[in-house]
Amino acid sequence: MDTFNLPMDLVQETDNVHIIGYQSSANLVKNKITMNTNLFSFLLAGVKTTFYAEKSAQIDPSQFILLSCGNCMMSEKNAPENGIYKSILFFFDNKILSDFFIKYPGPPQVHVEQGMSIAEQPFVTFRLDPFLQNFLHSLELMLATGKPISRAMRVLKFEELMLYMVDKYPQEVLSLRTANKDEHDFRQAVEAHIENNITVDELAFLCNMSTSTFKRRFARIYGVAPSKWYLQKRMEMAATLLLNNREKPSDVYHKVGYENHSSFTQSFKQVFGLTPSEYQQQKLTVLQ
Repeated sequence: MDTFNLPMDLVQETDNVHIIGYQSSANLVKNKITMNTNLFSFLLAGVKTTFYAEKSAQIDPSQFILLSCGNCMMSEKNAPENGIYKSILFFFDNKILSDFFIKYPGPPQVHVEQGMSIAEQPFVTFRLDPFLQNFLHSLELMLATGKPISRAMRVLKFEELMLYMVDKYPQEVLSLRTANKDEHDFRQAVEAHIENNITVDELAFLCNMSTSTFKRRFARIYGVAPSKWYLQKRMEMAATLLLNNREKPSDVYHKVGYENHSSFTQSFKQVFGLTPSEYQQQKLTVLQ
């Protein structure tokens, strides 16, 4: 099973909104997908099956699907009449989604009333109607020219689509699971694993993003690289256990995410300039 990072594996330029025409003549088995942005997926030929942890769905060209950022699996089946799988992919990140709602607050029905909750969904499926069929045809015409679609046009088409969707499907659009990418939840995920023996790659996967995206976001929020931040925090925790709890170094290392005493000692000395035993002895002598 292959793993793909989208949309990065399909585009060259970096942006937060992309419109991509995708076509394949090969039936694909399930592939692991890391969705680094949200996605409207419009199917033109074939069948797409999407699997998230909570649920799965299959769509044909009479439907389309709105997917959130996150890890999922997908399979693609060619249309029997022409042996082709064809779709239009409309990627957009949470920032452009937030910008949209700031620019277009929308009618009252798109706002959640006080005390009301909407269950978050990893994806939502819809059926094409005449308006959306015409919208999809406009995307096909633009892609058929072979020329790059300008960013201004991509943003305009995104706003056109979203204005229609929030007017017709307000609750479904609000249910899309995007809140789990905000800064509060990111910090919560990061800080929950200070004591765990977990790699940056593993933590990035748990946060449903690529390692490079995770590192960039981490640096923006915390101001340092993840490895340096975790090292400092774990050693500060170890120092607290050594001094306040008077624990032995041999009893501390596994509590701060290390599998062996020697690597813990090396890391501790890197931060404090002393081995855990030397640090404990020196500090406790001063306190006495």
